[in-house]
Amino acid sequence: MHLTQPAGARHALLDRIVSRIRALAESPELVAIRQALPISFAGLFVGLAYFMATQQRGTLLERFSLTFGAAFGVMATLLVVVLSYILANRRRISPVVAVSVAFAAFAISLPYARATSFESLMKALGSSGLFLAIGVAVITDDALALGCRRLGVLAGSVAAGALVVATAAVLAFFGISLTGALDVAIAPLGNLGDSLAALLIITFVETLLWTVGIHGPALLAAVVLPVYLNLQLQNTEALAHNQPLPHIVTVSMFLFVFPGGAGATLSLVILLLRSRVSRIRTVALATLLPSLANANEPLMFGLPLVLNPLLSVPFVLTPLVLAVVSWWAMHLGLVARPAIYMPSFVPIPLGVFFATKDWRSIVLMAVNIALGLVIYAPFVALYERHERQRVDAVQDAA
Repeated sequence: MHLTQPAGARHALLDRIVSRIRALAESPELVAIRQALPISFAGLFVGLAYFMATQQRGTLLERFSLTFGAAFGVMATLLVVVLSYILANRRRISPVVAVSVAFAAFAISLPYARATSFESLMKALGSSGLFLAIGVAVITDDALALGCRRLGVLAGSVAAGALVVATAAVLAFFGISLTGALDVAIAPLGNLGDSLAALLIITFVETLLWTVGIHGPALLAAVVLPVYLNLQLQNTEALAHNQPLPHIVTVSMFLFVFPGGAGATLSLVILLLRSRVSRIRTVALATLLPSLANANEPLMFGLPLVLNPLLSVPFVLTPLVLAVVSWWAMHLGLVARPAIYMPSFVPIPLGVFFATKDWRSIVLMAVNIALGLVIYAPFVALYERHERQRVDAVQDAA
């Protein structure tokens, strides 16, 4: 009796698992969130510039710290508009109706009781507003799509839109704050998330998904990004009040984990630049500058790294090692914790320096890249030997 599955059965099982993960990644909601989140960051930058300009006093860093939370409120406000619009187009319902209903429900749900001005309202909304925006947009578009299918376009839009707005109004009338509930819900998740274990789990899942061609960070963005932006915001507020930074695992922490992008591929690109295979050198040269800005999609599909069994192990292993090294460096106080959010596209090593305001972060980044070189090197040698054999076989056949 055979105790192991035949190769064909294992491959079929793997294909089913990958297809289901891909289906989840390509669901209308997750695709729309992936598209909407980058656009909504414009609201963060616009809000930050506006609120900093309206501050009466303080240094540039102090004004940045004091207005960072309010800027997230602007980002959330833009997100509900963009996300409901994108989802409406994907669900073939009226974008005008979807945006109007979602924005009305979102506006009704804002924490007015904790605000005395527009800035304080946006600050009270904060990064938890991202969850609120996502929830309101998705519920609104799902309700409108269902109503249009069951009752027709006009009647369904009116009925579903009225139900969504009325629900938000009833909750507000009885003093049930959705943002307050979200703050309570986020708190334990944030406390659980600020740990080495959580950092390793997120890092592992993101990189593992990428090995089969699924954009891991984008897939997890709806859950992970709001949580770690919230922790980042708490660090920024602590900095503004000259208090110790409470969290290590924030959005900017991942700059240390993924130098060059998912898989920490800057080290890989550096190694590939010295390859004796012309095609590999060409790909490495073409992807060097994007890698310095942590954009490695050209490398993922150009080398490729996706579904590459020879490089999948270091692709997953390297970020895990860098996560452990970076977390302990900050936990022991050898490097300052990330105080300020820095977009991943800020070039290496400027991003980590501006995030921590600590020159030692540049040293840590150099150490991480060196570790990546050590981990990737034997696998790159194996991959290059395989590629040379393949090229030689093609030439011999010709």
